[in-house]
Amino acid sequence: MSDAYLQLDKLTLAYGDTVAVKDLDLTIEKGELVALLGPSGCGKTTTMRSIAGLLTPASGRINLDGDDITRVSANKRNVGLVFQSYALFPHLTVYENVAFGLRLKGVSGQNLDKRVTSGLKSVGLSSFASRKPAELSGGQQQRVALARSMVMEPKVLLLDEPLSNLDARLRLEMRAELQRVQKETGVTMIFVTHDQVEALALADRIVVMLNGGIEQIGTPEDIYNRPVSAFVADFVGFENVFKLEGGKLVTPNGPVDLPAPAPQAAGLAWRPRTVILGSGPFQGTVRGTSYAGNTREYLLDTPLGPIKAEVDAGLAAHAIGTALSFDLPLAAAASLSRFG
Repeated sequence: MSDAYLQLDKLTLAYGDTVAVKDLDLTIEKGELVALLGPSGCGKTTTMRSIAGLLTPASGRINLDGDDITRVSANKRNVGLVFQSYALFPHLTVYENVAFGLRLKGVSGQNLDKRVTSGLKSVGLSSFASRKPAELSGGQQQRVALARSMVMEPKVLLLDEPLSNLDARLRLEMRAELQRVQKETGVTMIFVTHDQVEALALADRIVVMLNGGIEQIGTPEDIYNRPVSAFVADFVGFENVFKLEGGKLVTPNGPVDLPAPAPQAAGLAWRPRTVILGSGPFQGTVRGTSYAGNTREYLLDTPLGPIKAEVDAGLAAHAIGTALSFDLPLAAAASLSRFG
């Protein structure tokens, strides 16, 4: 194995006879903030559970900070886990919730108080120490759960859908909070999410998963601008995705020539905002339109199949039924190396 801080080597995970993750290889460096991103059932939570020690691999190895922890019990591998439900004790104060794990480890006295006080300060909850969880907002409860794990000084901190229970405003606040805590403490952090916006906003690197395997690993910029497969392209907002065969677009009505030579690729994908409406070699009819504040979104019926376009809301609107020409500029397309 390499000298990476955390390495999953040929990891296979199963529930009975059902294989959830197969031969997964992944390396994570110390201090990274990594997102496991994908739809329900892709294997991301199962992978996280195996790192935490809650699921024993069928085969493969997990190496953390130079030690093989594949068969080490969850309570001995120094990995923190923040659950989606927060799992706070309702009868304990914020202080006692944060202190709970430390007390189990035998920490007491001034050392206990110092670590709990420091943990609460790191998440901005010093003045809430005497409150009960029911007296806190969802975002505050999330921060208590984060502090409870951080005071244990884990080698890796795992977060399961950490922001899914919060409303839109609180999600924005907690993104900033998670980033701040992670950067200030330097803890290696892995979070599971199905929300691509959340992953793009938070992570140093994103691991896109599908069907128990890895589709693509890269920086947020890589994933957003340079998807390698049709699945990743669609998942990050390239809603006009086509297979390429013989330099032609594969469509429901047969192959279609492009106005310029196509690149060597398995497919091409366009974001709605890169579709040019009102001019171009293709024709379509407006089937649907919606106002989205700064932009207006259109759904076109075309010989290529449905096409989604997005334009500045200040432009003249096109009514349903309007015939429009449009273009799919090759310069704005993502070239896909895999389509299946």
